[in-house]
Amino acid sequence: MGNCLLASTSTIYGGTYLEYLSDALKDLFKDTDEIIFIPYARPSGISHDAYTSIAEAAFVKMGKTLRGIHSFENPLEAIKNAKGIFTGGGNSFVLVSELYAQNLMQPLQEAIRKGTPYLGTSAGSNIAGPSIRTSNDMPIVYPPSFATLAIVPFNINPHYLDPDPTSKHKGETRETRIKEFHKFNDLAVIGLREGSWVRVQDEQITLEGSNLTARIFEKDKMPYEIAATTILTGLK
Repeated sequence: MGNCLLASTSTIYGGTYLEYLSDALKDLFKDTDEIIFIPYARPSGISHDAYTSIAEAAFVKMGKTLRGIHSFENPLEAIKNAKGIFTGGGNSFVLVSELYAQNLMQPLQEAIRKGTPYLGTSAGSNIAGPSIRTSNDMPIVYPPSFATLAIVPFNINPHYLDPDPTSKHKGETRETRIKEFHKFNDLAVIGLREGSWVRVQDEQITLEGSNLTARIFEKDKMPYEIAATTILTGLK
């Protein structure tokens, strides 16, 4: 399957960008100092250059070089030759639309499956599953397909929030939305809380990070919790 770190978020409360992941990223990118950054998700609509600058500053602290894929004359060759890849968060629909527009979805999948280290945060983790149909994002653009990388055999719901029994909000919860998804789809979904990530190493998939639990949703089953270090390889 590859060598991936799929995080719920880039920044946890009280921390700086990627700070809480620094030790895990040193391990993920231990064999390279050069990372290609995919800024297509554009959080808050910022430019590719502005987003790349944010990511670059974090990697400089780790002694790594980072370059935005938009700055390459041939993005396809950049992916094929990449020694490490990072896809940042933002809007999953914008990200997927641009990956298809640049004809990069399949080459990115192939690069990851051959072992190129891959970091995803938020939207960048969303695309590691078979589809983005359990994204929290507004569909502000219309990609040609919701199908994504299928590096892991289940969908990911980053930034998962538990229902608040004291809230006066009467709108749908994350759990409700995922139950709606399962009326039409069979894929398992992992509700990934802030501070947690999914680690993919060869054929093994594990929940890691901060000793937090994650919530698992499977069609026609009651949702259940799993602890950090749980092996997820059989979830699909």
